[in-house]
Amino acid sequence: MTTTVIETPVSGKIGDRLSSDVVVRLRTQDGRDDWIYCHSDLLTKNSKYFADRLSDNWPTCQILDSRYCVEVHCQESNVDYHIIILRLFYDGAVGSLTHFHSVKNALGLLQVANELICPHIIASCVDYLEAVPWDEFEEEEILRIIPNMGLEVKPILARLQPVNVSATVRVFLSTIQFATSLLPSTLNDLKSSAQDQIEYMLTEDDDSPMIVADDSVKSKVGWCVQILFSRFSNLLVSLQFESKDSNLEAQMLLLHSQLKDLSWACQILTKLELMKTLANKWVDASENIVKVVDRSEMVDIKLKVTEVTSKVLDSMAYGTVILPTFKRLQMVKIWLPFVRVTKPLIDSDANIEDHELWQSLESAFVSIVLALPSSDQADILNEWLKSEHVHYPDLSEAFEVWCYRTKVASRRLAVIGDDKCIINNSSTMRL
Repeated sequence: MTTTVIETPVSGKIGDRLSSDVVVRLRTQDGRDDWIYCHSDLLTKNSKYFADRLSDNWPTCQILDSRYCVEVHCQESNVDYHIIILRLFYDGAVGSLTHFHSVKNALGLLQVANELICPHIIASCVDYLEAVPWDEFEEEEILRIIPNMGLEVKPILARLQPVNVSATVRVFLSTIQFATSLLPSTLNDLKSSAQDQIEYMLTEDDDSPMIVADDSVKSKVGWCVQILFSRFSNLLVSLQFESKDSNLEAQMLLLHSQLKDLSWACQILTKLELMKTLANKWVDASENIVKVVDRSEMVDIKLKVTEVTSKVLDSMAYGTVILPTFKRLQMVKIWLPFVRVTKPLIDSDANIEDHELWQSLESAFVSIVLALPSSDQADILNEWLKSEHVHYPDLSEAFEVWCYRTKVASRRLAVIGDDKCIINNSSTMRL
């Protein structure tokens, strides 16, 4: 099968007309026509494609200038890669990793080596591409090219293969534990990165989420957040008795860091439908939280407290978290005055602009107020109408609904009572 047509002496240099016995003619549709003077022994040794073309089994091998001519039709974009591969046959380093210089070059050479069936060069390209980093564009090119080649190039795709579920869960659980830990400030960037990746793992976009949370995953996440909140609670207790002459500023910075973690944790708990535990704890701690935060002049602390409160109120307002009436009423009575005073402070900071936060808070307050008993609604609305901060949050919608319900309440309940009498009389008559 691989018996060559021409027997030649020891090979010379590529392009040496005197000693060459084969012309490799590289031709493109655009009219490029490169003649490369080569030697059949090196071509057949390093390329099965050339070995077949120069064998007795190949029916037509042209004669050109007293040499055998092998025409290779190629794309304009990879003519140079053909020439490089022919040169590699001559330099004695076919399997070396020193010729690629970049992922782009390695991919170009790999494509041509695959067409010319050059196993040593293919192996060298695979080793190189496995070992070097890729940017996003290079990764897309690899995914476009490699799957169409043989099994020998599949190892290149190893870093892109899906990880088994158990390994993914282990990484997720380690990350959630790290992201909720008390770490030195020097690790803040790493912690933020870990938190971002947890959100990404749980996000369902064009692809399925990396983590489908079962009971064991939810239990671990809940445990980590409970520890996070316990540290926060302990800090609140210490801050209540911290004098201004001590390290109050440092403690407030720590409070800000922990509030930032809790705000992030709310997003994770919402995705996993685990907000109830944190919501209960936040309600119970609300009075102490407000007392401590009122002592601080840091606008960022007030903002983070407002963010967490908004997420807790949102979960209560729309049925994600079901809490008894007295807890819902407590949240309104504590946090409604707080946000009234806090909003102007935050709005006055030119670096902070979050209209969505205030809109979300207002909607949550309206929804929660409308779910309270009528008499409690009346107390809240009465206090709201007397407040100098009546413009925010705007409870007009709740006020309108309360007025309507109050006006028609007697009639509606009377109708219900009449209906019950009719039903009872009908039942008696049947008896």
